[in-house]
Amino acid sequence: MTETTLVVTNGLPTLRERPLDPPGVLRSQGPIGRMTFPDGYEGWLVTGYQQGRQILADKRFSSAASHKHLAFPSDRPSDLEADIPGLFEHMDPPDHTRFRRRLAGQFTVRRMRQLASRIEEITAHYSDAMLRKGPPADLVADYAVPVSSQVICELLGVPVADRDRFVADSDDLLRLDIAPQEAQAALKSLVDLTGELLMRKKAEPADDVLSVLVSGDDITVEESIGATLLLLVAGHETTASMLSLGTYALLNNPDQMALLRADESLVESAVEELLRFLTIVHVGVQRTPTEDVEIDGVTLRKGETVLIHLPSANRDPGQFTDPDRLDVTRGGHSHLTFSHGIHQCLGQQLARLELRIGYTALLRRFPDLRIAGDPQEIPMRSDMAVYGVHRLPVTW
Repeated sequence: MTETTLVVTNGLPTLRERPLDPPGVLRSQGPIGRMTFPDGYEGWLVTGYQQGRQILADKRFSSAASHKHLAFPSDRPSDLEADIPGLFEHMDPPDHTRFRRRLAGQFTVRRMRQLASRIEEITAHYSDAMLRKGPPADLVADYAVPVSSQVICELLGVPVADRDRFVADSDDLLRLDIAPQEAQAALKSLVDLTGELLMRKKAEPADDVLSVLVSGDDITVEESIGATLLLLVAGHETTASMLSLGTYALLNNPDQMALLRADESLVESAVEELLRFLTIVHVGVQRTPTEDVEIDGVTLRKGETVLIHLPSANRDPGQFTDPDRLDVTRGGHSHLTFSHGIHQCLGQQLARLELRIGYTALLRRFPDLRIAGDPQEIPMRSDMAVYGVHRLPVTW
């Protein structure tokens, strides 16, 4: 077994030296190293691309939450979601397969093509509203959040009247500095509301994801609640952050913005590069070996928690040329932003579609969009499980 050094001693650092780059300390050691979690548990940290990809695809690693530890120093309870069934990101086959099989038809490329025109209508509505209101605007509150929340709520079948509550509670759940009682209250609010909606869908099904979840006997209503929470929080928070943080990154790299404005066909390539470059799920992905597994001469013992830090893996110079440079012409789908293996993000095609349409709408309607004020004073979401910007004041 290769000797490894202690990389991180109190969980992942929450602050970054540069707002668009992963913390430097995580990339200063080898691709696999020891990590002490904030609760004192000593596990493993993986920052290498090939090593991370190999683990994510290896069936000898479990996704079950039984060995989960909080990656960041936080007051948030580590077992907050422990009693909620249906969170299939923390499941292994065959339970995981049960949920993916039921939901897969709602997130196919064909289904996304059918949704494209509706997403175009939604982005046009909110970008036009920004124009009418006039500058300055907050791209987060005026565009990214309403676009992403409306898309995912319509897909799931969440009524308009309940969207603000869903958005507020999901934001609270992702706060790293949240008090335990606040976290419990936000989770209870979401569970109660989701349960009510699912019972309505069971009685009166419609053409939406909630109706699909409760359409059979192999998934219980209680499990459907957990699955809905996962889809809602992941589908809303990640896309909203990517729309706003991606715009921030482009405005801070005017040469790349100019390339995109000059050739709109680059938007697909730009989306993939922004997904790689930003990697907003910065808390990492945890896995646990079910037997001793050797990766690059390092033995990961059965039952030891392994944290794969996706932002660092997506900046691995062994995999990506000049990885710290944003290059909208780079393209490619080889990044690990949507994870890899059987747990690769179910909604990745929806996210890609929303981002392509969302960025394009901004490019067309705001040809001289720019940050209002000092770019260095933009408040970053270092205190959230999904990275991004809290606010993005823009003008034109």
